[in-house]
Amino acid sequence: MTHRRHPMGFLVGLAAFAVIAFAAQPPAPAGTETPAPLSGVVFLDQNGNGVRDAGEPGVGGARVSDQRHTVLSGADGRWTIAARGGYGLVNVGAPAGYRVAGAFWKWIDAGGPLDFALVTAPNPTAFRFVHASDPHTSPQSVERLRAARAIVERLHPDFVLMTGDLVKDALRVGEEEARGYYDLYVAEIARFPVPVWNVPGNHEIFGIERHLSLVSPQHPLYGKGMYRRRLGPNYYSFDWGGVHFVGLDTVDVDDLWYYGHVDATELEWLAGDLATVPATTPVVTFNHIPFVTAVEDLAGYRDDPPAPTVIEVGGNLQFRHSVANFGEVLAKLAGRPFPLALGGHMHAREILRYEAGGVTTRFEQAAAIVGPNEAGPLTMTSGMTLYQVDRGRIDAGTFLPLDAPAGGH
Repeated sequence: MTHRRHPMGFLVGLAAFAVIAFAAQPPAPAGTETPAPLSGVVFLDQNGNGVRDAGEPGVGGARVSDQRHTVLSGADGRWTIAARGGYGLVNVGAPAGYRVAGAFWKWIDAGGPLDFALVTAPNPTAFRFVHASDPHTSPQSVERLRAARAIVERLHPDFVLMTGDLVKDALRVGEEEARGYYDLYVAEIARFPVPVWNVPGNHEIFGIERHLSLVSPQHPLYGKGMYRRRLGPNYYSFDWGGVHFVGLDTVDVDDLWYYGHVDATELEWLAGDLATVPATTPVVTFNHIPFVTAVEDLAGYRDDPPAPTVIEVGGNLQFRHSVANFGEVLAKLAGRPFPLALGGHMHAREILRYEAGGVTTRFEQAAAIVGPNEAGPLTMTSGMTLYQVDRGRIDAGTFLPLDAPAGGH
């Protein structure tokens, strides 16, 4: 296919609770199913050793997924997925009153039981979280991420949502360089005092700009394999304080190029995930390429590198820096409270609000941790946003700049 796009991405863009070593074994192809069932148990880890010992009870109502199918554990904690699908991972979401102890995901073929340990935890109706994005971590920029951590240490929210472009570049470099950036990011977020829940951005997609990276598509970590090996599932969900948080992967790939899109397997997963959630539960999404944005209007239409506005996919032109099939995502959320959709990628704190069909949704993008950014005539401040939630109601958010104002102290 002929593209009119330049290979560079936009604006050259839970801590994994355990660090997973790179492995050579590739995940199952997207959408592949095998007749072999998956099964395990979710249990209360009373002695904290991560292994189910005699007398430790199972926990029902935990959400278990292989990134295609989603099931709830039974009253005895046991779960079964009839046919294996997805990308070789299985993950768990704890029910109210519990938290996952250790990693919330496992490789299916890593050996050992597919059991998940939980611990009891409060389920407050009021909590706080930080939305951060685009640290573009490298040795040259890592102090920016450390400055963000210092703010989190001071405020101590319940968790951080980090919406992509976590590393400087895996798109157009070789394995050693990309791994170095990932290693640095994983080490840094392990130092945060609260969980950091990640989703991938375009900069996390390993090697797809092959004319620059010289990486073969047959490399076991090619594309999103490197992300999954280090940070787990590229889309998943978790519950906190009566809110259902859905981390989505909105970066799709067509040959050498990334663009905003949610693929069919992820849409299938989303429908199954939401089917396990009461229809009255508020849903908050967080992802990298935003569903809707006005920042492109500020910057103006671009048909030249480094960040052209549209891309040709399957013979059709579509916007590159927003989700082209957002309507399909929205259809899965129809009839549910959807108060907040969080995005990154644009390097700007942005707030849009739409009211439709009795549902009010705010579409809000995070500023970039990596630094200030120009968008048309404006220079966007670097920072993060703190949100407070009380009984499912989410406040307007408080912007947390990373840099002192000019002339400030």
